Amino acid sequence: MTKILFICHGNICRSPMAEFIMRDMAEKQNRESDFYIESAAVSSEELGNPVHYGTAKILTKMGIDFSRKRARKATAEDYENFDLLICMDNSNVYRLNRIVGEDTDGKIKLMMDFTSRGGEVADPWYTGNFDDALRDITEGCEGILSIY
Repeated sequence: MTKILFICHGNICRSPMAEFIMRDMAEKQNRESDFYIESAAVSSEELGNPVHYGTAKILTKMGIDFSRKRARKATAEDYENFDLLICMDNSNVYRLNRIVGEDTDGKIKLMMDFTSRGGEVADPWYTGNFDDALRDITEGCEGILSIY
């Protein structure tokens, strides 16, 4: 079983979108037992808050239940407990390294590393563009599923 923790700034937009889309894709491929999937934040700003309405709208349209999700912050223990810590952008990588310490095992990756395009998943909190985030996250999840 591959344990994946998706990471973004507040754990209300991109990382929960990735968490639930990845779970849904794995389930549709009858591979849900191959993965344990969660998401977390690198900041404390949104702790305990539900998924952002933009992400909620997308997941609801896809028929994916996310109702029990509340934002949580990544911990040093997450580095030991997960095989992959997949960040949405370089700022997340920087801040995650401050939480977990040096990435001696090479577990910290960017979501777009699993695509042919590379780069970062833009934060829809600032851009307002949840469709681009959905496209990038979907492509990243497909890439993860093709490798693991």
